[in-house]
Amino acid sequence: MPQIETFLLSKKERPLVTDSEDAARNRQSVATDDQLAPPDLEEYLDILRHLVREPAVVGAEDAFLRIVRRELEEVELDLQSYKGVLVARGTDPDSLILSGHIDRHGLVCTGPNEFQYAAFTASNQSELTGDSVSEQMIETIQDRFHGQRVQGHMPYIGTYLGQGTITNSFVCPHRRNLIFEVDGLEHLQPGTPISFLDRLSINDGYISAQLDNVVSVAMMIYLFRRGFQGTALFTAEEEAGRSWRYALAWFQREEKTTERLLVLDTSPYPNTEAADAQQLVLRHKDASAVFSREMTAEVQRRCQELGITYSHKDLYVESLNAVREKPLSLGRTELGRLIVATHGQITGTTLQVPTTGYHTANETASLSAVEAMLRLLESFFR
Repeated sequence: MPQIETFLLSKKERPLVTDSEDAARNRQSVATDDQLAPPDLEEYLDILRHLVREPAVVGAEDAFLRIVRRELEEVELDLQSYKGVLVARGTDPDSLILSGHIDRHGLVCTGPNEFQYAAFTASNQSELTGDSVSEQMIETIQDRFHGQRVQGHMPYIGTYLGQGTITNSFVCPHRRNLIFEVDGLEHLQPGTPISFLDRLSINDGYISAQLDNVVSVAMMIYLFRRGFQGTALFTAEEEAGRSWRYALAWFQREEKTTERLLVLDTSPYPNTEAADAQQLVLRHKDASAVFSREMTAEVQRRCQELGITYSHKDLYVESLNAVREKPLSLGRTELGRLIVATHGQITGTTLQVPTTGYHTANETASLSAVEAMLRLLESFFR
């Protein structure tokens, strides 16, 4: 499979939806009163720094969900835990519904000294259709883990079971998965989750860690601390294609529909130049469905009013595909699957932070993008 890194567009060829004349004109006109006070990045980074250290391997997120719940219990919220989703609601729960998946990539022990990429194990492959971004990039990322420190944990409880080092990784064509050789965790039993040993790094205006999608989880906690009174769904198993089912079960349980669902995530780019071409990433659609035109337009308008540069990932991918022999997928998102499953009764749009180093412990995003996303989200309630 061709690597996405080899299909870079020149500045002339790259989709120029990164900023607008309106945004440029508004850059100097945004109000600076208390309602639009800049985000407290130090407070946000303190939350993120703490969460990054906690394991949340896809399929074994229970301990991490309890940590998120503990953080939210410091705020006066209605908190309910269900299978695969933690729901936090303020006093105006229908004003805006945020969703962000809490799981991160990692390994799972599947036999004697045998370790596989947790998201793509046999038990998860029924949810994977071959056209997700993760699946299309599996061969691209297979060489990125050599020397990576990892740590084992007891499922559900999260108790630490020791550390090891990845010495080799390769794609097995028969199991359609990444297979890892790990030195130091030979004692683990099948079913044990193994997370990357992770710490937040801040250098020259960029943050690095396994950001997908703990960067959004930290944002939702931060927003509640700043006065957000809507609803937030913290979903599990998105990397295995299941999070939409847990979100859907909650909507059905509540007999609720909405046109104001905003799904937060990261969005991969092949290099820093491509990622920094915009502060935030929007979408009109994914491979499953067209998103809410009204909600997408509202987010775009808010970007323009706040002087935030943005692009649409679907347009970017379509431009790449115009010069590719084998097209890239638009990806199947949690939101797209919800729209299809409910025939549009649950809809909204997505908002993403552009990153590089996708699905590694060194995924990187600019502080400018993080600050822009926080400003945009706060504009919904301040």
